[in-house]
Amino acid sequence: MGGSDGGRDVSRPPPRVLHWDDAHEHLSKAIAAPVPEAFPTRIIAITGPVGAGKSTLAQRLASNVLTTDAYLPDYSIVPYLERDDPAHADLVLLAANLSELRAGRPAEVPVWSFFTHRRESMRTVHLDSVIAVEGLFALHALVRPHIDVAVFVEAPSAIRWPRLEQREQAGERGWPLDHLREHFRDVAEPWFDRHAAEYRAAADFVVVND
Repeated sequence: MGGSDGGRDVSRPPPRVLHWDDAHEHLSKAIAAPVPEAFPTRIIAITGPVGAGKSTLAQRLASNVLTTDAYLPDYSIVPYLERDDPAHADLVLLAANLSELRAGRPAEVPVWSFFTHRRESMRTVHLDSVIAVEGLFALHALVRPHIDVAVFVEAPSAIRWPRLEQREQAGERGWPLDHLREHFRDVAEPWFDRHAAEYRAAADFVVVND
């Protein structure tokens, strides 16, 4: 990558902006484009702030979904305020996993638990014509060489926070709501904000979910 504009290559066209209601149709066409023989699996990467709709969009576009949460560090070995620092995430392994999958080979990926806050095991991801990777780190510089379609989802915090609380009330992470609010206010949001301009600049599509 080179040039200016948040690290965007000046030779790249600006990202195409889509509304949430139209995103599935347009992104489905993008990932259905012909692929090189060397890369039979199409990788679509979706990032955005917490609660923006990354997981929902990924599940609509692919039956096989990876989350960058699986590559988080064990929380016990990093300071609390650095838990979502991408420097602590195992993004080298994520890049290697995506490289294998994109080339048409299965990959052994981590299983990480928000209940124990650590990596619990590994699982095999088998081949598919399209695999989506979603999460805060999905458009990190280490990951971008191994993806075919890059998507940035944006949504205002006034919409995102109620979604988060609703998900947690259903027991998604097993966290008390006070802890959830604190974590996303002090950890998740600040770390994503530090990299948001870079990730948005690297996107092929920006999806507005308002």
